Amino acid sequence: MRIRALQIPEIKLITPSIHRDERGFFSEAFNAHALGSLGIGEQFVQDNHSLSVDRGVVRGLHFQVPPHAQDKLIRVIRGSIFDVAVDIRLGSPTFGRHVTALLDPDNWSQLWVPKGFAHGFCTLEPHTEVLYKVTDYYARECDRGLRWDDPQLGIAWPVASHDAILSTKDKLHPALSELPIAFRY
Repeated sequence: MRIRALQIPEIKLITPSIHRDERGFFSEAFNAHALGSLGIGEQFVQDNHSLSVDRGVVRGLHFQVPPHAQDKLIRVIRGSIFDVAVDIRLGSPTFGRHVTALLDPDNWSQLWVPKGFAHGFCTLEPHTEVLYKVTDYYARECDRGLRWDDPQLGIAWPVASHDAILSTKDKLHPALSELPIAFRY
């Protein structure tokens, strides 16, 4: 298993080993001991699975506030995504900055997004399926979001605003400058 810190060191790109032969492949996609020794995902409690039928679906930028904040481990099993994590921890040297990663079944990578970061993605092809583990259960009262196309964030999304497919909820998220502070560095 390879683990690489991205430009914001708390965000990690994890690539499990994969063993291929004429039958197909085998991989430990998640190993609690290996990741736990690095302080990653010490207690996942829920697996989520999303299907996006079209290219250009944007989901996010989502997060949950305390007391039900979530760490996430994201992977793609079909299709591909442009994945984004934004630092929303007040006082952090990287507050308001973001990192991106391309996730697909070919690169076999996963993105670790800890509490204090807003997360979202854009599908790059139709029928994209994303699986992600979280460390706390979904709590509607703690569910929040950040405007995906906030100019202050400077995210170079692979879809134009007028072509992006979003839920009504995701269209209404506030900009970073309007976001109530939920996390401190």
